[in-house]
Amino acid sequence: MAVAAAVHGGYLPSKFRSISGKTVSQSKPTPPPLFISTNPNDVIPNHLKNLYSLCNHSCHRFPKLNSEGRVEPVDLNKLRKALHHSYIVVSVFTRPVFVPGLVPELAPSLTGIGGDWIGKVVPVTPSNGELVGFGRAVSDSGLTAAIYDVMVIPSLRRRGIGRKIVQRMLRILVNRDIYDIAALCSDQEKPFFRACGFGDDVLASTTMMYTRSASADSEDEQIVKYAGRKLLLAPSLRGNLKT
Repeated sequence: MAVAAAVHGGYLPSKFRSISGKTVSQSKPTPPPLFISTNPNDVIPNHLKNLYSLCNHSCHRFPKLNSEGRVEPVDLNKLRKALHHSYIVVSVFTRPVFVPGLVPELAPSLTGIGGDWIGKVVPVTPSNGELVGFGRAVSDSGLTAAIYDVMVIPSLRRRGIGRKIVQRMLRILVNRDIYDIAALCSDQEKPFFRACGFGDDVLASTTMMYTRSASADSEDEQIVKYAGRKLLLAPSLRGNLKT
């Protein structure tokens, strides 16, 4: 999948902490007002590229990292092609006022009488909201599908937004009678996808990558390498797909 240990809100249970010797429940923060879209036209490629950057999420399995651990920016032309050929695209928007620490120049704003108050009460739409979450699925439209690039802006993680993205994709896929659904993920993302109903492949499949060898004598000579840090997960039971 790609980049970020990005994504994933809402898969940890409520935590407990002690205050003055008393144990109290620390509830999970609730998500802000959201607009969840499955219309690919609602996604502006430049805005999506910004989200990839904010989430430090890459489309490459083995991205190049700079000295600060940041991944290389996604190629905008390739991103447009990926969006165009994706089977399902889910995008999540909220009002910029609900995004802690959002860089002002990256966010649209409402001006005029009312100011912030208007920004909080006006219904969220793709046109007035900020893109804060994303996910996509590729499929052959009949038998199989795979989920990629699930991510949520860091300041809004662990609020269930990532789970909403995956649930929306699963609902669409299952309604289209596609049950062979996989998620290619890192070890860090595995608990999140388990919480979304995924489990280890019952056929014990492993993920392998077809890649060009750096030591090959010919440019056409290629080898297969085992991508040990990736896990191929699939929903363990059809019942888990109900949302």
